[in-house]
Amino acid sequence: MPNVSTTIKSIQDVMRKDAGTYGDAQRLEQLGWLFFLKILDDREKELELLRDDYRSPLRQELRWRAWAADEEGITGEALLTFVDGTLLPELKSLGGGDRMAGLVRMAFEDANNYMKNGTLMRQVINRINRIDFNASVDRHLFGDIYEKLLRDLQSAGNAGEFYTPRAVTQFIVEQVDPRLGETVLDPACGTGGFLVCAIEHLRRQARTEADERTIQACFSGIEKKHLPHILCMTNLMLHGIDVPATVRHGNTLARPLRDWGPRERVDVIVTNPPFGGMEEDGIESNFPAEFRTRETADLFLVLLMKILKPGGRAGLVLPDGTLFGEGVKTRIKEALLNDCNLHTIVRLPNGVFSPYTGIRTNLLFFTKGQPTTDIWYYEHPYPPGAKSYNKTNPIRIDEFEPEKAWWENRAENEHAWKVNIRQIIDDARARAKPHWDAAEQAAQEARTLRQAISDLKNDLKELQDGPPAERDRRARRLEELQERLTATEQKARAETQAGNSLYDAAFNLDFKNPHNSDTGPGDVDHLLPEYEKLLAQIAATRAALKQELHQALTSAGGQA
Repeated sequence: MPNVSTTIKSIQDVMRKDAGTYGDAQRLEQLGWLFFLKILDDREKELELLRDDYRSPLRQELRWRAWAADEEGITGEALLTFVDGTLLPELKSLGGGDRMAGLVRMAFEDANNYMKNGTLMRQVINRINRIDFNASVDRHLFGDIYEKLLRDLQSAGNAGEFYTPRAVTQFIVEQVDPRLGETVLDPACGTGGFLVCAIEHLRRQARTEADERTIQACFSGIEKKHLPHILCMTNLMLHGIDVPATVRHGNTLARPLRDWGPRERVDVIVTNPPFGGMEEDGIESNFPAEFRTRETADLFLVLLMKILKPGGRAGLVLPDGTLFGEGVKTRIKEALLNDCNLHTIVRLPNGVFSPYTGIRTNLLFFTKGQPTTDIWYYEHPYPPGAKSYNKTNPIRIDEFEPEKAWWENRAENEHAWKVNIRQIIDDARARAKPHWDAAEQAAQEARTLRQAISDLKNDLKELQDGPPAERDRRARRLEELQERLTATEQKARAETQAGNSLYDAAFNLDFKNPHNSDTGPGDVDHLLPEYEKLLAQIAATRAALKQELHQALTSAGGQA
C-alpha cells in the first residue's frame, strides 16, 4: 500500500478534477460515506466468518462487494445513476429494527453524492478498494490516513470546527482517566477524536473479551451536523467499534435541560464544544432563565454540570471569553464553582486551532459534587524555538509531558500557580455586602414611600370638595414623596449594581501567570480589590448622574 501522503494526495487529486467536489468539505463528506460502506463491508465479511446466523441489513445489490469491489465494474453514467437513484435513496430509508440497520439509516439520512463524473468516482473507489480493513497493517496505516483527512478539516473553512488536535484530545483523556465500567460521553463529538482516544485509553486497561464488550457499550456521542457525524461513525468503526449506534445525529442543546434524568448521567465527559458560534433562536429557552444565552459553548458548560454523575469528571476546551466574560457567563461560572471542583485550568498559547481560529483556548478539568476552593493554573508554553503553531507545525502530545509530571505532585513553578478562588469570592461578598445592605434599606424605604403615596392619593380623593388650601398642601406633599421615591429607587438600583459589580468581579477566572512579567501588569491579590473599587465608583457615579438628571428635568418641568 502506498504511504500515507501518497494515498491522500492520489485520492484528493482525482476528486479535484470533478466539478462537484470543489471544496474540502464536499470531498470529505463524499469520502466519509464511501469509507463507511467499505469498512462496513469488510466488517461484515468478518462477522460472516464468526457468526453463522449473521444477516446483513443491506440487500445484496447495495453491498460494497456487489457494486464497488470489481475494479472493472460499473462506471461512468451507469455508476452515477445507480448511486443517485438507488443506493443513497434506499440507504436513507433502510428498513429493519436491528442496530446495524439503524446505524446505516442514521449515517445516510443527510448524505449526498457530490461527484458529477462517474469515471472519476470509479477511480476513487478503486483506490479505496486497495485497503483491506480486516488486515491489521492496512487498518493501522489507514488510521494515520484518516487522522490526516480529519486534520485537513482545519483548512476546510466552515468544517474546521469539528477537528480537535490529537495532542489535545489525548492529553485531556489521559488526565480525566476514564476507567473500565465507567460511562463516557462527548455531547459535541465532531469527528470522534475524544471518543477514539477514550476507547484507546480503556483498551489499555482491558484484559478479557468481557472487557472489550464493556468498552463497546460504554461510550456515547451526539453531533449536530451530518458531515462530522458520518466521519465520526467511520472513525469509530475504523477503531474496532462494531456498531457505533450510540453516536446520534442531533442538536444536544435542543432538549430541555430539565428532561435529562438521573439515569442518563455519565461518569466522564470529554469534549470541545463549538465556540464563537450562536445557537438558533429558541434554543436558550431550554435552559433556566439565569443561564439563557445563545452562545453555544456557555450552554454546553451548563449541560455538562447537569449530566455528570456526582463524582463525575469532565475535561473540555473553552475559549478565553468564558473565563473573563460577564453577565450570564458570570452566573454560569458561579454555578460551576459552587457545584463542582474546578481544580485545573491549562492555558494554551495562540494558534493551537490555527488556521480555523486564532481564539486563545483553555483546558478545564473539574469534578462534580464539591465546591471549588483552589484552582491550579498551568501555562502551556510553546516548544523551544517555536513562536506559534500552524498546520505544518501543530501542537504535539510530547509537549504535555511537563504537565503530566506535575499533575500528581503539584507545586508552583514558572508555568504553574494556584489561586484561592473561594477566598476571592468570600472577600468580594464581604465588600459587596454593605452595598447590598444599603440597597435593601433603600428598597424598604421605597416600599414605605409607596404605601404613604397610596394613602395620600386616597386622602386627596376624599378631599375633592374640601378646603383648597388643604388639598394644595397634600398635593405638594404627594409631589415631595414621589420625588423621594424616585431618588430612593435609584439609590437601591445603584447600590445593588455596585454590590453586584464587586461580587461578580470575583468570577473573572482570567488569571495571568504571576511568574511571567510579560503576561500581566502585576499581582492578582493587589489588582482585584483595586478593580472592584473602580467598578463600585463607576456604578455610584452613574447613579448620581441619573439622579441629577432627574432633578434637572423635574425642575425644568415645574418652571414650564
